[in-house]
Amino acid sequence: MTLLADVTALFSAAGLVQAGGAWQALKRFNQRARPQLTDRPAVTILKPLKGDEPLLEAALASFCTQSYPEYQIVFGVQDANDPAIPVVEKLQAIFPNRDITLIVDETQHGGNRKIANLINMWSAARHDVIVLADSDVHVTPHFLERVVAGLAEPDIGLVTALYTGVASRPGIVGPFGAAQINHIFLPGVMVGRVLGRQDCLGAAIALRRETLDAVGGFPALLPHLADDFALGRLVRATGQRIALISGLVVTTVSEDSIRALFAHELRWARTIRALEPVTYATTALQFPVFWGLMTILTAGFAWWSVIFAASVWILRALLLQAVTRQLGRGRFSGWLLPAREIFSLSVLVASYLGNRVVWRGNSMAAVSDRQQFGAGSGWLGFGRLRFGKTGRLTRGINQL
Repeated sequence: MTLLADVTALFSAAGLVQAGGAWQALKRFNQRARPQLTDRPAVTILKPLKGDEPLLEAALASFCTQSYPEYQIVFGVQDANDPAIPVVEKLQAIFPNRDITLIVDETQHGGNRKIANLINMWSAARHDVIVLADSDVHVTPHFLERVVAGLAEPDIGLVTALYTGVASRPGIVGPFGAAQINHIFLPGVMVGRVLGRQDCLGAAIALRRETLDAVGGFPALLPHLADDFALGRLVRATGQRIALISGLVVTTVSEDSIRALFAHELRWARTIRALEPVTYATTALQFPVFWGLMTILTAGFAWWSVIFAASVWILRALLLQAVTRQLGRGRFSGWLLPAREIFSLSVLVASYLGNRVVWRGNSMAAVSDRQQFGAGSGWLGFGRLRFGKTGRLTRGINQL
């Protein structure tokens, strides 16, 4: 038990070091000089939509108020009765001088419905700088300027945006979900960048048309569940780098129940586990308060373990507040840290109990290339799709 207590204390200390390193990395990111923009080429923004969701109009409207001189927005749906259509039509009426196009096309090109939607929208894209943004992303008026400035360097093939989470409604569930993004996911990304990773984050992405064509266009992404991850790997395979744009974007946390939040985070977890199994396993070290409490148990409530766990909890709460100040949002109580970390670890454990994920009513299995196509394939290590019967989140976690 003494050895086990030493191990849990070591895990706890490692998580605290990671949190501190992430705070410093985020601080340096916010302090870096913004690149100067000398050329402003026209931009096409592609926004695939499916259904209505909390704050959808506000999120889409933020792309209609850009300070950039020339850009078009292409919205796309795959159902003529999609509830997102009236929202787009309202924005077209509010912003009559904005170049807004709505594509309604039910054609299914393959397993990934989001990518199929983008393929249907592609013929409407007129410009050479392409921005892909999820439906729940909110941006500032200078977003496009920062995107184009990030693409200005010749060896940059793709730029991606760090994102934070904001709750769409009052209560505990929204802030609980936002804390996963702001204080677990985002710090992990920052540490990964320090260690040399160049992951493509799917909330907001931009690249040149020629780069997209060079990697096979959207059809090359159809077999992949994590299409953003796959796109990033394909771009890097051409010898180009992935950069972060200056500033942050915001994504809506729309879940209204713990059950729905668990299902959403389980989908993330199983997808990441299929893509990066070794790296994903190390995320268990991101929960210093949990491991501190485990140290108390494994040490038999020895006085030193109580002091150690309390110190870790206090330091983790202080780092949480420091990150909140850097983000400018995401206020979260330090008293809820143990509950948030136990919830995250429960998702991690559940991710190993199956491989099915549900995205907007579509049931899939997250598997690696090696599992799907055999040992001779998958040299890029992408997660692929296996499609099963259509499922719904309301059928419950046990069916995932």
